[in-house]
Amino acid sequence: MFNLEYWQQRAARQTFINTALIDGQPVSARSGVTFDTINPATQQRLAQVAACGDAEVELAVRSARRAFDQGPWRRMPPGERKKILLKLSELLMTHREELALLDSLNMGKPVMDAYNVDVPGAAHVFAWYGEALDKIYDQVAPTAHNALATITREALGVIAAVVPWNFPLDMAAWKLAPALAAGNSVVLKPAEQSPFSALRLAELALEAGIPPGVLNVVPGMGESAGKALGLHSDVDCLVFTGSTQVGKYFMQYAAQSNLKQVWLECGGKSPNLVFADCQDLDLAAEKAAFGIFFNQGEVCSANSRLYVQRSIHDEFVERLVAKSRAWIPGNPLDPRSAAGAIVDSGQTARIMQAISQARIDGATLLVGGEQMTLNGSSNFIQPTIFGDVTPGMSLCRDEVFGPVLAVSAFDTEEQAVQQANASIYGLAASVWSDDLNRAHRVARALNAGTVSVNTIDALDVTVPFGGGKQSGFGRDLSLHSFDKYTQLKTTWFELR
Repeated sequence: MFNLEYWQQRAARQTFINTALIDGQPVSARSGVTFDTINPATQQRLAQVAACGDAEVELAVRSARRAFDQGPWRRMPPGERKKILLKLSELLMTHREELALLDSLNMGKPVMDAYNVDVPGAAHVFAWYGEALDKIYDQVAPTAHNALATITREALGVIAAVVPWNFPLDMAAWKLAPALAAGNSVVLKPAEQSPFSALRLAELALEAGIPPGVLNVVPGMGESAGKALGLHSDVDCLVFTGSTQVGKYFMQYAAQSNLKQVWLECGGKSPNLVFADCQDLDLAAEKAAFGIFFNQGEVCSANSRLYVQRSIHDEFVERLVAKSRAWIPGNPLDPRSAAGAIVDSGQTARIMQAISQARIDGATLLVGGEQMTLNGSSNFIQPTIFGDVTPGMSLCRDEVFGPVLAVSAFDTEEQAVQQANASIYGLAASVWSDDLNRAHRVARALNAGTVSVNTIDALDVTVPFGGGKQSGFGRDLSLHSFDKYTQLKTTWFELR
């Protein structure tokens, strides 16, 4: 069914929402300012979108507050909210092709990745939280016989959600589904590089039955719309996925305003440890390539540091280099393309600078390292692997957020753990070993929110996702995500 011609024809017909969606209505920026959204795979402009600022954020927060205080959403029986979220999940799948195309055109990912992974994943998240919300029970505390103490969860109020461009629809779903399920109202700010699927999602939410004002979307720049949300004193909680530096800004904004809760999922430099007792080196090499080259390496938990035990190092790297050739980028609308374009020319330049610095620092380029030009765009980068990377090199320390892998050899288990933990980040890690004892020892010793054993970047809506150190705090996914969007209330009844 799907081929390049099909997606090209569909792209030619695709329309784009270019306004904010506030209180269920399209809203242009009062200033009249817009920003260009560019298809990174062609460098052609897709649309000019309203650049929201203080005025639009004020409207959106006011709408969300009114919907929370006066509207029916949080007062609905859980089963009613459940039906609406399940309907929204169905609508996402009904519009699967359109949503996949929007994300592909916006940020350059292969359209079939969006179709097969992102859209079904987002739909599943809404369905899962819809199903979960009427199965969560409150508590009764142990008290004396003449008292009754209940512990209940209550929605926080107005949630601001600021999401990144690498998985535009998925990251929105991760925040919105539990926040809405808990009864909150939300103001969503998508990344300026990728606003379209978030805006379309908000339209579909209205169609599913979510009342106006419960979900508002304000596209715009981080330094205007994002900052305004961070500083707004009627926002009860701000959730963010993105860079560590911007996460620090949001913590400052909270301190400067109303001390709103801030939950951060920030950067990473995830290690992947391959021990000599791993019996399937071919699978480990295949997964190592996937762990850094999928989504053009634009993944916060990408396994960007590879540590291989010295006795198998050369053999493993040879396999890895061969596997990397399957990740040569191509036209994102071509179903045969395993990788697509980098999100924009600025990010492309930053990745190429990291490659240049790795060469200067003395790392050995094993494969790749060059830009490619396709269809008039140079936002394509070959899958790149550097060997002989030492702890002092920037490639070992700094998040690149691109298809660039740093490979180092280790001799002992202790050395591997020490090198893996020598990072300001603590988001994810992987371990490859068929020694059960070693797998458990190393997994326990690694400072990471998720440790995947004999696989890469294990992920499911049923388990929490997030990290420590400068990767942030709080957890997306699983029932634990409700902790970010609710507060506990104790009610004490003294019985007479």
